Amino acid sequence: MPEPSPSPKRRGRLLRFGAACVVLSAVAGYVVVQYVSGGTDDPGCRVVSGGANGTTYEFTPEQAVNAATIAAVGTDRAMPERAVAIALATALQESGLRNLTHGDRDSLGLFQQRPSQGWGTEKQVTDPAYAANIFYEHLAKVRDYTELPLTVAAQRVQRSGYPEAYAKHEPDATVLAAALTGTAAATLTCNGRSDTTPTTTGPGAVRAALVRDFGRDPLRQTAGSEDGAQDGAQDTSSDSSPAPKAPTAESSGRTVTLPVTEETTAGGRSAVERGWQLAHWAVANSSALRIESVSYAGREWVSGNTDSRWRATGSTSAEAAGAGAAGGGDGSVRIVTAQ
Repeated sequence: MPEPSPSPKRRGRLLRFGAACVVLSAVAGYVVVQYVSGGTDDPGCRVVSGGANGTTYEFTPEQAVNAATIAAVGTDRAMPERAVAIALATALQESGLRNLTHGDRDSLGLFQQRPSQGWGTEKQVTDPAYAANIFYEHLAKVRDYTELPLTVAAQRVQRSGYPEAYAKHEPDATVLAAALTGTAAATLTCNGRSDTTPTTTGPGAVRAALVRDFGRDPLRQTAGSEDGAQDGAQDTSSDSSPAPKAPTAESSGRTVTLPVTEETTAGGRSAVERGWQLAHWAVANSSALRIESVSYAGREWVSGNTDSRWRATGSTSAEAAGAGAAGGGDGSVRIVTAQ
């Protein structure tokens, strides 16, 4: 005699139980993947305030690369940290630190600059280094901009229809500027992983990206070093201030070593600040350039760590001692790539 079929009420309970099991299995699988992989979902980068308030800002690898470019262009022009904060807050409002190929009317790029209004060609304003450079060029013409409220200074450059909107980004921009100009040491980390395969990797790609962002060839090669010299790099800055003396980049296998001295700094910054700027720049670009580790001043960041912290290396070398001294000293930033 056939068994009676389950009642509609019982069938509903069975279906709900089965659905709950599927959901729990999916959640468990996600947790396992995140534990094994170290958790690579965006946002993949984090900056922490060097002050007592512990303010943090989380952002994506794409945003990190663009923010690092904006800071590099600013320091190359010998602009103060306040200028970098104004530029970052502006880009956060205008594009969310993304290099947009669309916008209101003909607005484009990080700062939503309009070719029809004399900011440059479409190709130029969608080049992050160019866009940042021309923003600073206009900001430098704003009288006493460092003393103005951030939103006022930004508005005098942008002429936005929403002039108060920049103010809400000031806390995040200030924390970012401190890390990316090097005044706050060991405060920026990323998971270093990317869902896309970079078209170029290795020491040559790192040096090319540094020249792209810093503009004045900060990494002139020694004779005989691999991948050739960068002496033909184009100076994209219109600022007439003298360029800092270029340090010498040395390459060995997968490693790029950047000696940092007082002679390689700009805008009155110390060698220590320059070193931390370069170190944070490398971390910000770690996903795009497949950088595995960065070390400076006795601290090291390693890609893929679940906490992505800067850890003490235990180094007692002149690099750690010199870079850790107040006001300066020689040191080197060491960047290790995946290949």
